[in-house]
Amino acid sequence: MANANKFETLNGFARETITLANWRTRPYSFWSFRNVAEMVRSARIRTATPRPLPAVAGNPELLARPAAPGTDHTIADLLTRSQADSLLVSKNGRIICEWHADNVDRSDPHLVFSISKSITALVAGILQDQGQLDPETPVGDLVPEARNSAYADATVQHLLDMRVSLDFDESYLSEEDYARYRRAMSWNPPSEKGDDEAMLSFLCSLKKAAGPHGTDHCYLSPNSDMLGIVLERVTGERFPELCSRLLWQPLGTSSDAFITVDTQGAPRTAGGVSCRPHDLLAVGQMLINGGTANGNRIVSPRWIADMQANGDAGVWARGTQASFLKTGRYRNNWYQVGANSNAFLAAGIHGQFLYCDPDTATAIVCTSSQHEPQSDALDQPLLALFALLSAEA
Repeated sequence: MANANKFETLNGFARETITLANWRTRPYSFWSFRNVAEMVRSARIRTATPRPLPAVAGNPELLARPAAPGTDHTIADLLTRSQADSLLVSKNGRIICEWHADNVDRSDPHLVFSISKSITALVAGILQDQGQLDPETPVGDLVPEARNSAYADATVQHLLDMRVSLDFDESYLSEEDYARYRRAMSWNPPSEKGDDEAMLSFLCSLKKAAGPHGTDHCYLSPNSDMLGIVLERVTGERFPELCSRLLWQPLGTSSDAFITVDTQGAPRTAGGVSCRPHDLLAVGQMLINGGTANGNRIVSPRWIADMQANGDAGVWARGTQASFLKTGRYRNNWYQVGANSNAFLAAGIHGQFLYCDPDTATAIVCTSSQHEPQSDALDQPLLALFALLSAEA
């Protein structure tokens, strides 16, 4: 009972009021995004090196700077207004700023939503370099259950580049397609009809849209859940163990990560990863370092160069996310800023970012519990801030 009283004192509501119907909305998300394993069944992505975090790199001077040229609002003001939970900034491999909202425990794992896609793509890239995965293979050849779905003749690369022709509506607040999808992944309350599917059954029920695969960029999360199933099929290994062995342990992460799974144990590789912000920063630093960490070659320079250079700006401009990055590109589940910048990033709804600028050796992590899944009014100032912080010495 003492714990319940402490929880109410900190958050203003009791734990039992948080349900699958409200856990992704404020004020509940401030707690639930750091405690997802209490809401949705989850599997561990184990580290080999559990350890305490380094001392806090406080930087009140940086946080007191203007958040944008010509504004009186400080960086700290912007973070609070953006419903951010944590910010980490590193330069040349050294953390120069660490900020957390009140009542955030810096050691908590945080749900990173679609940054999970980018993490999954790293695992796919490692397998490609090991000769275990050919990205030009049709999904139907690897997942026979998908042969009567839209994915039958879509290639693995189509999944990675969000260029699958799929009859699906990525409307996060929809009570139709997306609600059914949320139930399949066990993120929403079960249907009163009792007709919910597991993830694979749901994915294999999706049909092709009018056009062919490989045309314009169309961001649809089921593609990345199918990618996770593909990786399990080609290796015969569950994704949490695969990610641990190929990425999380070689990185030298400080703590286990988690990934939500459905009723049959299928991984939510499109959005279910939770990890410490410091460990997410290590992912970005590894990429800035050319794919190495702790003396380990994790991701090949070939894969990093492909991710950075081979997105198609024209395809992006005609696609469904063009307003997110005006000059952007997309390749292997990572975004490129484009124009005169070599920066790339991973992003997730409700305000999750991993921003990497190799030219200035800057890596930035921002985790948030924004009320709305998407808000340009919150996201665009944060993207501008990341570019500003990267440019500053």
